[in-house]
Amino acid sequence: MPITSVSRVRRLHLSLNKRALAIFAFGAVLVCALASSAFADAGIILNESLDTSVARITGSGHTAVYLSNVCPASPVKLRLCRPGESGSVISNYINLGEDQPFEWNVVPFHIYLYGVENPDDRPVVGSAHIKDVLEERYRENYLTTYCTTESCRTSNKAEWREMVGASLSRSMYIFVVRTTVEQDRQLIEEFNALPNRNHFNGMTRNCADFTKRVINSYFPHATHADYINDFGMTSPKAIARSFTGYALRHPDTRFRVLHIAQVPGTIKRSTECRTGTEQLYRSKKLLLPMLIFAYHELPVVTASYLLTGRFNPQRTAERYPTVEATEDEHRLREAKAAQNAAQVEQLKGEQSREWAENAGTAGEWENYRREFAAIADQAEDDGVLPGRHWVEIFKRLDSGETVSADSNGALWAELPGPEGRARVGLSASDILAPTSDPRLAYELMLARNDRILKSPKHSRETMTEFKQDWARLQYARAQQGADSVAAGGDPETRGSLNRARVGLRH
Repeated sequence: MPITSVSRVRRLHLSLNKRALAIFAFGAVLVCALASSAFADAGIILNESLDTSVARITGSGHTAVYLSNVCPASPVKLRLCRPGESGSVISNYINLGEDQPFEWNVVPFHIYLYGVENPDDRPVVGSAHIKDVLEERYRENYLTTYCTTESCRTSNKAEWREMVGASLSRSMYIFVVRTTVEQDRQLIEEFNALPNRNHFNGMTRNCADFTKRVINSYFPHATHADYINDFGMTSPKAIARSFTGYALRHPDTRFRVLHIAQVPGTIKRSTECRTGTEQLYRSKKLLLPMLIFAYHELPVVTASYLLTGRFNPQRTAERYPTVEATEDEHRLREAKAAQNAAQVEQLKGEQSREWAENAGTAGEWENYRREFAAIADQAEDDGVLPGRHWVEIFKRLDSGETVSADSNGALWAELPGPEGRARVGLSASDILAPTSDPRLAYELMLARNDRILKSPKHSRETMTEFKQDWARLQYARAQQGADSVAAGGDPETRGSLNRARVGLRH
């Protein structure tokens, strides 16, 4: 409902300020969750399947390694991180496409997730055009001496692009444990001394084999293939599953799982990754051929998956979102073994509260859906956004409109508006900036929240993250309604809105 009085603007500002103070910004939460002053972290990144090319058949996804205290000396050399740096991701692909056939590349952690160095500048919307802009920025800033050929600079088959803004293309899970600086030094010495030359082989030297090699150098035998369920190969999901089992058997690893949801936008939604038998068991497109040509083997495949191959990354992330949740699980097992019924009930209650706070309950998500429907109806009735055309704004970002990145990587777009072309921020740091068109910002926040609320769990933000998006939507709504009030020359109202904007940026 449009705001028509200064007092209502002030009341809404106070309400939003309380929300902003109560909600950690996603980037800050992520950095704090992964960082440690006395120790380092290592983690397996499990990327969902892009459901393109061979992945449509295998559904295997991709895997990489997160290292909190190892940073790029270059895209092909490692070093210890300096104070303030947030670590890196190291991975291999079939063909990185660079001037030399490197086996692996390493990129800054937030470059891998969002395409930018600072998580405050992460995109709030994803499109192929936006990803192209971020990839080109990365190439110019990091790859100029490694990517000079025409094919490397322009071909979409050059897979160095997969390491820039991966969350625009797919959701992912990060299975994190504690390491030591000495372990990091050993890895750096080993990898910097060995030749970095590509020998990728889908059967025996794929991305999962590479991840297994890196993680097992930290923790011998911590990860292993599931040759039965993956028909002799190593799959990303098998590596994540075995590593989870190892971490839960060793409480000192301080295990936790983070879920990074795919950025809402026009890029095709990623799908849950699967092992070999799971794909045969669950895939409708493969079920009929199996029934026709391999009906004798189908019961064996089904039994193998159901008895030995099941692993749900989303449920694991909900169960172990923090070190404290993992420690509670260990204490719960001890209490059950000691038959301490009172402690068992207490710990179950603590677990339920932490799970609900992180992932949200079904009732809580449904309440947000109802509130959003009311906001959307009101916007349509008031003529602010007739016909709910905000759902089309994602498509407009891929229709040749101007998208650019500033020196920090924060994104801007120029789109047609009611009074001609208007400029709107596309990043968390600038969507509510004074120079970002309030109407277009409102459309974007409506579209983003709409997509999140309609997404299944595996491609939806955590509740903690969504509350930040909801606060931005409420501010954008208030700003849209209060625009005429602020424009009337009331400096206190303008200051109130600006302070709320600054709080929500972080």
